[in-house]
Amino acid sequence: MSSIYIKSPLNYVGGKYKLLKEIIPLFPSDITVFVDLFGGGFNVGVNVGCKNIIYNDTCSQVVDLLQHFYKNEADVIHNNIIKTITDYGLSRSDLNGYEVYGCNSNNGLGEYNKPKYLKLREDYNNNPDWIKFYTLITCSFSNQIRFNSSKGQFNMPYGKRDYNSSLQEKLKVFVNAMHDKHIEFWNKDFRECNFFSDDFLYCDPPYYNSVATYNENGGWSEQDEKDLLHMLDVVDSHNGRFALSNNLKYENPLLDEWISEYNVHYLNGDYSNCNYQKKDKSKDIEVLITNY
Repeated sequence: MSSIYIKSPLNYVGGKYKLLKEIIPLFPSDITVFVDLFGGGFNVGVNVGCKNIIYNDTCSQVVDLLQHFYKNEADVIHNNIIKTITDYGLSRSDLNGYEVYGCNSNNGLGEYNKPKYLKLREDYNNNPDWIKFYTLITCSFSNQIRFNSSKGQFNMPYGKRDYNSSLQEKLKVFVNAMHDKHIEFWNKDFRECNFFSDDFLYCDPPYYNSVATYNENGGWSEQDEKDLLHMLDVVDSHNGRFALSNNLKYENPLLDEWISEYNVHYLNGDYSNCNYQKKDKSKDIEVLITNY
């Protein structure tokens, strides 16, 4: 049976697609404006039963890409991707399978696509545009997104897959779902975001002290964590509503102290009746923290 939830064609570390069936029912039913403060791949925002969405992310390239998805029809996007694939000679497993490229499904298409991918990546970094960017993502390692911190250049290595039939369908469904909503796009530090007290605020920040790639080079600091938790306290004091995703696996004294004032919903099933401070922290302990 297929999921009732739509999966983003952008693969973000820590994306919440697999937890949507537990997260979405915990949101209020009367949301008028949904603020996705750390929007990432937009798995949560695109699935919320609310027409008015504010998407915010600090990665300007991803914000720009999603804006183009929102402005353009799915078939126009698809045709532009196919043209770029053709121009660079990348594989079309949807048409030709693997053998024509001297590859198989186990080892993937990486060796065939490598020189073509690296040329596309070089051209994109010299002259960025959103179609080249998404075409790179379709062939990148695990379809992930990463820019180096010094020059802001896309630096993911090539992967095993390409713009296959599954990814094409995922993109079409996602773009069409975006078109059913009214979305405002922001590219701001969360501290610079202003919203109304009746907006619903959803936060899925980088997890402090995690070892994920987004925390390389100090991506999410102790000060960031303090500022976010303080901001949520302010939202609560103004009778606003929020939900914060986090993982209690990681050592985080700031969160441990702050969390006692709010409601903690365990999303992995095994922990629903336990004191979170006594959990087995070798396992993921995904939670949704709410003030309602």
